[in-house]
Amino acid sequence: MRGRIVLVTGAAKRIGRGIALRLAAEGARPIVHYNHSEAEARATAEECGGAPLVRADLARVDQIARMFSEIGERFGRLDGLVNNAARFTRLSPLEITEADWDFIHSVNLKAVFFCCQQAARLMLPLGGGRIVNISSLGGIRPWAEHAHYCASKAGVIMLTRALAKAFAPTITVNSVAPGVIPFEDIDAEGLRLIRVTPAGRGGTPAEVADAVLYFLKASEFVTGQVLAVDGGLSQR
Repeated sequence: MRGRIVLVTGAAKRIGRGIALRLAAEGARPIVHYNHSEAEARATAEECGGAPLVRADLARVDQIARMFSEIGERFGRLDGLVNNAARFTRLSPLEITEADWDFIHSVNLKAVFFCCQQAARLMLPLGGGRIVNISSLGGIRPWAEHAHYCASKAGVIMLTRALAKAFAPTITVNSVAPGVIPFEDIDAEGLRLIRVTPAGRGGTPAEVADAVLYFLKASEFVTGQVLAVDGGLSQR
């Protein structure tokens, strides 16, 4: 990974921060994307040895295009993309409004596609690259009060498979599907899921980063795959 330039969306905190830190430790040059969390992004960038920062509202396709244009101008290439940024809300399906649906899908699915598109436009002329989309256990298993979220993450998985075909053989597109990765704001439902996880615990950002790193380093013969990092929960 030494010297490879990898954009990580939503890298200011949580799982994205863990991925950026791991990339830096491996000698890569992570680009830390953020939207609102500037202070946390700057802290992450500092921990990554002074990693570059880019800001964009991923709900806006014009800002996605501007961000990738900036990356192309500043670095001349992009070796990897980790689509990590996402939104999460809990609502009864009977209460979900169009605005609720669009709030989730605009970042969780639409932005993932347009980031992949823009990344491929940078990668293809220079021989290819690696794309890793962070999906979710919620894209594999249905959750009653997260229909809109589950639909968005299932869409990420199918998008991964379709783009793996479209961008082959020089760009690989794979997905990591985390299970419960607890943070300080974990709720009762998250704690319940941890109790029934075969591994007997929640996961860590470092464990998700391990899976991301595998796909970033793997050959072009590994593409279109989904790796669940969930302690066996998807098998219950």
